[in-house]
Amino acid sequence: MNRIVLAAALLLALPASVLAQSAYRDTSMLRAPAGVPVAIYEFEDLECPACAHAFPIVHAAVEKYKIPLIRRDFPLGGAHIWSFDAAVIARYIQDKISPQAADDYRRAVFASQASIATKEDLNAFSMKYFQSHGRAMPMIIDPNGLFAAEVRADHTLGERINLHQTPSIFIVTQKGYTEVTDVTQLYAMLDTAIAENPAPAKASAKPRTTAHK
Repeated sequence: MNRIVLAAALLLALPASVLAQSAYRDTSMLRAPAGVPVAIYEFEDLECPACAHAFPIVHAAVEKYKIPLIRRDFPLGGAHIWSFDAAVIARYIQDKISPQAADDYRRAVFASQASIATKEDLNAFSMKYFQSHGRAMPMIIDPNGLFAAEVRADHTLGERINLHQTPSIFIVTQKGYTEVTDVTQLYAMLDTAIAENPAPAKASAKPRTTAHK
């Protein structure tokens, strides 16, 4: 067996997750925030059916384990013709209304993916969404390009890692990261990560002293 054939055979024998990580370049950003033992770092595309499937699982895990979620927008382009615009609208809601309202909008978009085929469909959906929440959607939602720049900055981070798919979900610690290639294993992987990276013990309160007269 020559070296090329042997190398190919070894690559085929590796798990897909290992192959994916071996293709990554700059993963320096895949760390938990300062002072946080464990967090979830996710790149998502609002037009991606797999992202729609992962959304409730990831958010339930964040709530259960009381850990941060660092979400990045990574619209894939190509056949995903409205995902970038949806991310821009979500960023508008996040910055101008509240992060919780942006989460609610993302959840609604994921639930309605099948009925959104064009940018016009997305605009009509978003207008109805704003109206149902007692607000008027601006005619021009990003006049200065601020929110589009935020989405592009997230996309650039994904390109630095060399991502090509969504969702890309990572459990991150102060030491590094573990990729979640099967979202059904997220809870088990979090259990392991939290056990291996416990939160620092809080300093015990000093006993109070009472002066005697």
